[in-house]
Amino acid sequence: MTKNREESLQEILPHVSRETLEDLFAFETLFRKWSKAINLASPSTLDQLWERHILDSAQLYRLAPDAKVWLDLGSGGGFPGVVLAIFLKQSVGSRIDLVESNSKKAAFLRTAIGQASAPGTVHAARIDAVWQKIATPEIITARALASLKELFVLAEPWLIGGATALFQKGRDYRREIDETRDDWTFDLVEHRSVVDKDSVVLQISNLCRL
Repeated sequence: MTKNREESLQEILPHVSRETLEDLFAFETLFRKWSKAINLASPSTLDQLWERHILDSAQLYRLAPDAKVWLDLGSGGGFPGVVLAIFLKQSVGSRIDLVESNSKKAAFLRTAIGQASAPGTVHAARIDAVWQKIATPEIITARALASLKELFVLAEPWLIGGATALFQKGRDYRREIDETRDDWTFDLVEHRSVVDKDSVVLQISNLCRL
């Protein structure tokens, strides 16, 4: 890797504070420690943890830096939920809800949020079980969770309530978009990933069933 971790992050977010950097470094260390005991990410990606997961998560904050209320679905190992929570520490009144049904992963998420003293709340439950418990956020995120068509069903209560989604997708994203067209209308903005040239962040708003 030609760039160090700090330089690579500052290319995405130029004004990252020293505190945020230290929190991200500490999260990376914690993630590696827990990954020895539970499967938080594919072992083949651990050598590129900073680039493949942390930077990929950080780019979402760049797309909505003024949003204060976030919701991350299927938070897994904390990407992007914990990374976003660390960035939200900088903004008074900001918070993020993380939904993860796997109890071991939820325990890790709570540990990571606590270590960073970040404004996050972890819900160890299925997504459809928290529809009534979590108020509509400004931004909904999901990474490597489900197809776009399935994500619309999972996030529908919040999206029809006015939330905007930032869904990270790989090279087959156009096919996934096409698969939704018979059932949904929505406004779409495609943001090319700054980490992976074959990936995008799909910005979805004004979702409505046909």
